[in-house]
Order: sequence, then C-alpha cells, then structure tokens
Amino acid sequence: MSLRVGEVAKAAGVHRETLRYYERRGLLDSPERSPGGHRLYDEQAVTTLRVIKAAQRLGFTLDEVADLIEVGRSRGQDSGLQLRAREKLVEVEQRLADLTTIRANLIAALDAGCDDLHTCAGNECCPIPFFDLAELTVATR
Repeated sequence: MSLRVGEVAKAAGVHRETLRYYERRGLLDSPERSPGGHRLYDEQAVTTLRVIKAAQRLGFTLDEVADLIEVGRSRGQDSGLQLRAREKLVEVEQRLADLTTIRANLIAALDAGCDDLHTCAGNECCPIPFFDLAELTVATR
C-alpha cells in the first residue's frame, strides 16, 4: 500500500516538511515516485517516523537517531540501543544534577532577595555563584 506525503505525515503526527527534511538527512529512505512525481511511501515510513520521534523524546539528537537507524539497517534488528541508552542515561543524570544545582541557586537568590546582578556580584553574602569552582581550580593551577 502506497501512502502520499500528507497521509504519512498525518499518520506519524509530523509536518509534511519534516518528511522531506528526514529524507534529506538520510533518516528516512527515499520513497518511490508516482508517474506524476508524487512521493509514495510504504507503511514502514510511518514506523520509522514514529521511531525517530520516540528516540527524540528519549533525548537522542537527530545525529544520534541517524546513527541508531544506520546501525540497525546494517546489523538487522540490533541497533545498539542498549549501549546508547546507557550512555544517554548518564548524560541525562548529569543534566538533572546540573538542573538541581541551578534550581538550588535560584531558590537561594530568591530567598536572599537578590534583585540586581551587579550589586550582588560585589556582595559576599550573595548566594549566586559568579564563578565556576572548576574554572577557578583550573585557573589557579
């Protein structure tokens, strides 16, 4: 069964231009063409689009998704997702730790009544970190 661009886009929940973009990026196989030049996709295109969107929701970039898809094509079903998911989890956990630190700093700044960054920068009591301890450590070596 052949599907036209609009049908595939609707079924996958993406915009028509997204299909063309993913095709140019190599994420989506080039479709056949009708005698009139219209793109004709198979059902697998809808599945691939759903896979791409699911991978993005898991935090994978389009480059990482392209790699997963390419490895999956060359190896069959084994796309290395387990390894890549573990690596992505480490990244996500680091971002969560960073966001927790940012949240704590924002709460401290609100609680301290900080209202002007220039004024706070000269105040030793201000809880806003105006330098990165890692940068300070490197700079003093």
